[in-house]
Amino acid sequence: MRLTRTFMAALMLMASSCLWAQDANLKKNLAERLPSLPKIEEVTKTPMPGVFEVRVQGNELFYTDAKGDFLIQGVLIDTKQKRNLTEERNEKLSSIAFDSIPVKYAFTQVKGNGKRKLVVFADPNCGYCKRFEKDLQKIDNVTVYHMLYPVLGEDSKVKSKNIACAKDRAKTWNDWMLQGVSPPAANCDNHNIEAIFEFGKKNRINGTPTLFVADGTRVPGAIDAAQIETLLNSVKQ
Repeated sequence: MRLTRTFMAALMLMASSCLWAQDANLKKNLAERLPSLPKIEEVTKTPMPGVFEVRVQGNELFYTDAKGDFLIQGVLIDTKQKRNLTEERNEKLSSIAFDSIPVKYAFTQVKGNGKRKLVVFADPNCGYCKRFEKDLQKIDNVTVYHMLYPVLGEDSKVKSKNIACAKDRAKTWNDWMLQGVSPPAANCDNHNIEAIFEFGKKNRINGTPTLFVADGTRVPGAIDAAQIETLLNSVKQ
């Protein structure tokens, strides 16, 4: 029995070594032949025989053969299961562990029982964010963590600071985003906007609004009320 286990372990080690060598050779070939290709971070097998996923810096996905003779940029679809494998992989790569999001820097709105959780990175001058906020008013039983994320210029930074330093941040936010009432000037030392911005930059939050739900799923861009409900309900409690 001990010999069998040792033999199996040796086979697994050999297989792992072969895969590592193949991946290293594949990376070498692609890097030499396509010097403009961003740094290859990971090579993994796909369900399609002979096709490998190549993840480059920035989490962009390509597909190639075992030798790197051909490179495909596009979408891989499983026609039997009707699944967009590229989209699923991108969703997984863009997700963030919910516990890692610094919601302590957010201002919070609780609606109904507040059981469902939604983090929103938003710029106060973002038109899509304003449209999203109007749809968000139709959603109940959710805790919304608003992360002020001024990416659209200096005026966005000023408005974000005025909102973050207001006595009632949620009301000041809603007054501006829903009614167009400018946030009164306010100052404080604990607005944490820089900390939120650094987190967003580190995690490639490149636009607003960007949403996260409790399982870490990321949704870039404004979605309507029905889509918000679907998103929140998709999270397993």
